[in-house]
Amino acid sequence: MKIYTLNKEQFLPISLDKAWHFFSSAGNLSKITPPEMQFKVLTKFEQDDIFEGMHIDYIVRPLFNIPLRWKTEILKVDKPNSFIDKQLNGPYKLWEHTHIFIEKENGVLMKDQLKYSLPFGIIGRLGHAILVREKIEKIFEFRKLALNKIFK
Repeated sequence: MKIYTLNKEQFLPISLDKAWHFFSSAGNLSKITPPEMQFKVLTKFEQDDIFEGMHIDYIVRPLFNIPLRWKTEILKVDKPNSFIDKQLNGPYKLWEHTHIFIEKENGVLMKDQLKYSLPFGIIGRLGHAILVREKIEKIFEFRKLALNKIFK
């Protein structure tokens, strides 16, 4: 299995508590996901705080407007410093996203560490080279611009 990584950093002029509250709420994901992906959270939450073992169900349209169900599990929570989510069901063979928040003077340094792999062996690797890598980069670029607008 070929594992790809993506590492991004972004400074946000907000408090650590505000960063945690925003990013740990699945309801905010649609605000930072490109609209053409029609991202929708299906899970109804009884509480705001995420917790280890929490499952979240989504529908997303990552390619060609085809709806895909996606289920993630929160693997680890270190409030307010980090959390890790992992795809249980979805389009990837592996998707593990670590969110890190580091308090700095005048704001928070947010780090995203993504590990992912595609199914279908060599076809998946070819798809990554032709389409998927660029799509993921564009998603994170959209996210960066959206966050800059939200937290200006």
